[in-house]
Amino acid sequence: MKNILKYFIVGGAAMTMLSSCDLNLLPTTSIAYEEGSELFLNENDVAAFQNGVMASYRALQYGVYTQTTEVQCDGFNATIDYGNNYGAIHRCDQTLTPGDYDTEAMWENHYVAIKNYNIAIANADNVSEDLKASASVLKGIALFCRASSYLTLTRHFGNAYNPSSASTDLSVPLVLKYDQLEKPARATVKAVYDQIITDLEEAEVLLANVPGKVRAQLPTVDAVRALKARYYLDVQDYTNAAEAAVSVISSAAGYKLASTTEEMVTEYTNDAGTEPIIQLFASIAEGAKGNTIFTSVGNDDKAGKYFAPYFIPSSLLVNAYDASDLRFANWFTNSLYPVKMSGSYYQGVYVFTKYLDNPALHSGSLETGAHAAKPLLISEMYLIAAEAYAQAGNASAAQNILNQLQAARKAVNTTGTLENIKKEWFKETVGEGLRLACIKRWGDGLAVRSAQAGVEKLIMTGPYYNERSLASNSHYLNWPVPSYEIKLNANLVQNPGYSAE
Repeated sequence: MKNILKYFIVGGAAMTMLSSCDLNLLPTTSIAYEEGSELFLNENDVAAFQNGVMASYRALQYGVYTQTTEVQCDGFNATIDYGNNYGAIHRCDQTLTPGDYDTEAMWENHYVAIKNYNIAIANADNVSEDLKASASVLKGIALFCRASSYLTLTRHFGNAYNPSSASTDLSVPLVLKYDQLEKPARATVKAVYDQIITDLEEAEVLLANVPGKVRAQLPTVDAVRALKARYYLDVQDYTNAAEAAVSVISSAAGYKLASTTEEMVTEYTNDAGTEPIIQLFASIAEGAKGNTIFTSVGNDDKAGKYFAPYFIPSSLLVNAYDASDLRFANWFTNSLYPVKMSGSYYQGVYVFTKYLDNPALHSGSLETGAHAAKPLLISEMYLIAAEAYAQAGNASAAQNILNQLQAARKAVNTTGTLENIKKEWFKETVGEGLRLACIKRWGDGLAVRSAQAGVEKLIMTGPYYNERSLASNSHYLNWPVPSYEIKLNANLVQNPGYSAE
């Protein structure tokens, strides 16, 4: 063979990354891969690779991939029992180094997934005539997933897109072909964003006959347009950002914002609502994704069920909501269970319960935080459209679409100023891992994460905890390039503010 054999471990990836499709379609052994070879010989091969691609995508949702970003920002305080989980990124002090596991996971696992996407993309056109239709859909899915990974990576490791400096600002390496010997340097922010839109434009064509569907388990043309809306907002193309977002809002799929308590429970507890543009497969047998650090439910003879969270909402987050807001009523509680800290029990402490549990996804009596991951929700499209209109100077259009979201959530309507839209982003997307991208996009810093009233003895205190804030130019807003990657690849350079070692 001309090239070194490379392997796409579809079966192993699906087992460890939580496959979203029928496991009977997956091969039980690895598939030997050589660039340029005919890899897809029948429909089962295409289906197996699609399973592997979606397993990779699903593995990158929730958990460390959203929790890390959330606890870095200003919505949460570390409790005295947090055990230094996410400690360095929460404090943003000298302990946040290129060896930090939590930020390293974001880089490394996205590139593992990109390798899988690249193999599918590279081979989807090299098929027999009878496989072209299914292989084209596979390629569209893989392009969507690759664009999603690069958007996530550049939002965390690169500067926000600035038209005057994007051609020189460094982002992440662009790896578009699986080559174990390649040692790519970091591409510019502009180059990465250019590749994102290139991938999405091609994906939109390839998935044109895959219409949007509420809670779709695979990427659809609506999902592509939703990701394009994120892209256009980042690159300050406000006309196209609003157009893409509105096209998804008005999709024939019929996405609808939850607007009653019952609908909020259906949406955010039972995973059966009308908001997800994508909602990935989950089951007790195959596992589910979760954000458990905010609840960590336990049980003992003294108190029965209790919360033992690593992080609780800051006063900035708790006080952001109107009294009538459905989101506050359904995503926060200070009465369901007591909070247990250092062996004592406390009442009246607000806990973030947006990801408490889907009871259909566990067999025991304790809530496990298990949920079907929802990477794209229609609510974000309202926010993108409102921000795009406001940034473009169309205040009336911004207010109109912002008020639609606020009315559904039973929040007080406001004017469509950028400041009001920023507040709505904070309230609506809490827990989804989007706040850091917003802060960087706006050129803002992070506010002081003051504690809820009366909980000072339950949280870590001091200049790097409840007194911590970050200026808009803080180097901590760009995560460090992992030291292991730099050790293996001398062409990589570190972000400013961090040691190269």
